[in-house]
Amino acid sequence: MTHPVPLTVRDVSHGYEGRTVLDAIDLTVAPGQRVGLIGENGSGKSTLIRLVAGIEQPDHGTISTSDDRGYLAQDSGLDPDDTDGEVLTQALAPLHDAVANLERLSHDLTDPVAAQAYDELLGWATFHDAWDADRRAEVSAHHLGLDSIDRSRTVAELSGGQRSRLALAALLTRLPECLVLDEPTNHLDDQALDHLESELVTLPGALLVASHDRTFLDTVCTAVVDLDPSHFGTDGEGGRRFTGNYTAYLRSRHDSQRRWEVAYAAQQTKLADLRAAARTTTTDVAHDRAARDNDKFIHAFKGARVQKSASRRSRDAQQRIEVLERDRVPKPRAPLRFAGDVTAAGAGAGSVRVRDLVVDGRVRVPRLDVAAGEHLLVEGANGSGKSTLLQALAGRISPNAADMQVSARRIGLLTQDTEFADPSATVRQTYRATDSEVLLGELGLIHPRDVDRPVALLSEGQKRRLALAVVIGRQPELLLLDEPTNHLSLLLVEELESALARTSVTVIVASHDRWLRERWTGPRVLLSDGATT
Repeated sequence: MTHPVPLTVRDVSHGYEGRTVLDAIDLTVAPGQRVGLIGENGSGKSTLIRLVAGIEQPDHGTISTSDDRGYLAQDSGLDPDDTDGEVLTQALAPLHDAVANLERLSHDLTDPVAAQAYDELLGWATFHDAWDADRRAEVSAHHLGLDSIDRSRTVAELSGGQRSRLALAALLTRLPECLVLDEPTNHLDDQALDHLESELVTLPGALLVASHDRTFLDTVCTAVVDLDPSHFGTDGEGGRRFTGNYTAYLRSRHDSQRRWEVAYAAQQTKLADLRAAARTTTTDVAHDRAARDNDKFIHAFKGARVQKSASRRSRDAQQRIEVLERDRVPKPRAPLRFAGDVTAAGAGAGSVRVRDLVVDGRVRVPRLDVAAGEHLLVEGANGSGKSTLLQALAGRISPNAADMQVSARRIGLLTQDTEFADPSATVRQTYRATDSEVLLGELGLIHPRDVDRPVALLSEGQKRRLALAVVIGRQPELLLLDEPTNHLSLLLVEELESALARTSVTVIVASHDRWLRERWTGPRVLLSDGATT
């Protein structure tokens, strides 16, 4: 195929066990376009990716694209019995074959059939840059940290991160005409992320990618599709697609949110006025109006007109209420707020003083000072000890050595691994166990329909939000957050970061989130080789 075809999704709906996940989705991704899928966990991002990849078939609607598709699943999707070398060899094989066949066909271009076949194959090979495939494979393997892996090792023997990076290297080598990726930035360090982004922005084919990585979306994507419901849609006009990068999308979404709030308030005021008008009585229309000349006939006649006027006004108001109710503006979701925030900076906030903290084999911190009300970012590569430091400050683990003073009556720790003591308990029961004076609904983290669901039945994103609610609901004076943006929707992450910027309690955040790190304005500390720098 010399002319790649667009990815087209038309009126696609899909669900599981009677629950609709995707409803009437329309989407087009032309060759050269890069579209990012965003939305709350459970909004259908991975489902749509699997449908486009052909792993599942939609319940309704159609999907059309090139047969030359590449798919990255969150679990890599590789055959566990293949070796590292075989995965890359399979990616290179069609490109090597194309170059060899072009050489063969070039010897007899006087034959019209051979000439046509040559032209078509040349177009395909040019699109896939077949002559540069071996170099691409080597470069991707290097930048994705695969150089040290024995090529004879099977996929099953690799770690989850290695499998994902190997699958990415194969896809970047093959350059399929349609590429669909599900959370491709998982398990990648900064060098690997830079390489992935630089390769994707030059793709000639169509790219559809689901991601929580805001920097990735901002760097790579030419359009954003938000699968979360919104009154004015992603584009401000009711549609799901916004053309532009993530930064431009954020500005548009904030504008749409404000318009939504204004529209909701205006409609509520209008409904209140109309309901008052619908209750209009003859007394309201002709209050204390007595007959002027004691003429009973005229008084009765005017009274009938007053009654008709009251009935007409009430009927008209009720009809207008019915019209508004049919086109009701839904109530905007309340944003996340920090319960227990203090009014004056530093008042009631915790503080930290650490000297020579050592947890053997995990972390070493010669010095760390966090003043009351200060917000600190802890950075470092995986394994540098970020989580260990927070657990030590929270009293969850005992250091081998430390001069440590943590001044806070209540410490809140959000760990990376979300676990609950009783998974059979409902969301409401789990939160009530905190004895918080703050109502769960005030935090804007849990949907009312989920409060009586057992914790065990929640998605990872819902469990993460519940864990955050439990931590915040306890109104800590020292808030320790370990990778707080993991498993949260981008909307909620933005609100969480805004709340972090406003709160005057002491906050220590450990994160690899590039968007958060790049925009952090407070002090920061880097853990390197088990020590602070």
